[in-house]
Amino acid sequence: MTAATVSAARPTAQRASSARLTFGGILRSEWIKFRTLRSTVWTVSITVVVMVGIALMFAALMSSLLGDAQAEANGGLLPGVMIVTFGYSFAQLAVAVLGALTITGEYSTGMIRSTFSAVPTRVPSLAAKSIVLAVVTFVISAVGVALSYVVALPFISGTSLEVDLSADGTLRSLIGVPLYLMAIAVLAIALGALIRNSAGTIFSLVALILVLPSILGALPVEWVQNLAQYLPSAAGEVLILGDFGGGDLSPWQGYGVLVAWVAVVWAAAAVVIKRRDA
Repeated sequence: MTAATVSAARPTAQRASSARLTFGGILRSEWIKFRTLRSTVWTVSITVVVMVGIALMFAALMSSLLGDAQAEANGGLLPGVMIVTFGYSFAQLAVAVLGALTITGEYSTGMIRSTFSAVPTRVPSLAAKSIVLAVVTFVISAVGVALSYVVALPFISGTSLEVDLSADGTLRSLIGVPLYLMAIAVLAIALGALIRNSAGTIFSLVALILVLPSILGALPVEWVQNLAQYLPSAAGEVLILGDFGGGDLSPWQGYGVLVAWVAVVWAAAAVVIKRRDA
């Protein structure tokens, strides 16, 4: 090899090295894809609107139908907190759909091949998608809780329904909403990576989050009901509901069970995307 050939090869190698994709670059790429999707705008908007709308409706209904004596009789229910946070039960469907579409949309359009061509190891791409989705879901959910409090305040201010931030469990319930929804979103993206189909993933999520806990919880069999409290949504909701979540799990134990579900499904998704063809 001549000196000229060697000198020509060096800039090429340097350019290839400088063009090597870092995890920060993968994150930026996934953020660009995420925020430019039409489904992202719709589901994020629906999440906030649902949370705020339900809080407004619930606050108006409770303030008009329940007297102070009745509200106080509910004791540990923390009625004001329940009003502000109740929208999470519907918002979880929106963030689950968002998580599913974030990954399955690429499989349906074939874009996943380009993604995996740019990131041959594949797992960093899944990690970047999960991080972007988790951060956005947490922020949007926190905004939803804050706005829910604002719209509910005119109805509950000065009554026994008013949110007492110093009361035991109040802050935990409020921060529990974005933590819970964030975990559900990441669970959805991991399940989507396993199933690779939008309809199948959304159906599985609805069954796992809503249908199965209701069915098992309604069966008059003690061991079945004990099992039901360890399902992802039933366990994670204890962080928001506290003692009214039922079961034997403490709030943070319940959230730990939900995180364990997310970790197991995500790990399985990471193994599968490395082994299966795109």
